[in-house]
Amino acid sequence: MHPLQSVLAVSSHKDQRNFYFMGNHRAPRRGARVATLGSPAVPANPAAGRRKAVKHAASRGPLFRKLPSAPVLLGVAALSISATGAVSAGASDMVSEHQGLQLTAQASALSGTSTVASTSAKDERQAAVSRDSRRDALEDATSEKLQAAVEAQAKQRNAELAKLAKSAEKQAAKIALNLWRLPLASYRLTATFGESSGLWANTHTGLDFAASYGAPVMSVTNGTVTSVGYEGSYGNQVIVTTDDGEELWYCHLSGFAANVGDTIRAGEVLGYVGSTGNSTGNHMHLEVRPGAGDPVDPYYALVAHGVNP
Repeated sequence: MHPLQSVLAVSSHKDQRNFYFMGNHRAPRRGARVATLGSPAVPANPAAGRRKAVKHAASRGPLFRKLPSAPVLLGVAALSISATGAVSAGASDMVSEHQGLQLTAQASALSGTSTVASTSAKDERQAAVSRDSRRDALEDATSEKLQAAVEAQAKQRNAELAKLAKSAEKQAAKIALNLWRLPLASYRLTATFGESSGLWANTHTGLDFAASYGAPVMSVTNGTVTSVGYEGSYGNQVIVTTDDGEELWYCHLSGFAANVGDTIRAGEVLGYVGSTGNSTGNHMHLEVRPGAGDPVDPYYALVAHGVNP
């Protein structure tokens, strides 16, 4: 029912009820005058009639004053119609403006949650899971890159260490090959480098190892035999030249065990102790000449190469 119709129906119902109470009184007692509709009844007792008239007037006044007038009722009805239309129009505009976008949904009677809220929470959980998955994937990728970099660095380091180890082994082998050794198994030193006496035209230029006649004389270092023969005051002599051009002279030998051009290793026999040349007894005279130049003290040369004569 329209709001205006409701207001008018209520007003009509009140008017009919008032008319009923105003125009339908109880039937007068016998002997009383009956008033017709439109003219007031005249009671037998005038004073009583006046009291009843006053009473009816008093009861009739407040009842009509509480009812709004017809213009007021029409205004209320118009405002109700306008408000209803405005609400309907606003709702239509909101629906048309957000058509296709579901803002709210009816809540479930059992759970009390709407479909949109549930969907939004699910989407947020999926988004959070997706973010976590991407973060985990990035962390895994970063870890794999770091691990690959560490492995590559370790591989390079191992390669460098292997190269150094190989070089060290080669150097050790070279050192082992070039290790110096004592020339005699049993001996005693009878003259040192730089001594002066009538036995030598100048100062002594080597180190004398006295030993029994024919004792084997061994090469002190690796090298090549570059000279074998008799050399005046040096007697029978063998010269061994190392790879760096250093010469070692073995003098006063009684015999030879090597030939020119032989490659000889430290510890191999190249001759025998004797007393040839300018000599006063069986011994072997050793000289060391770096770069085939002037002689140096053989004692310190031996010590420098790890040999203690």
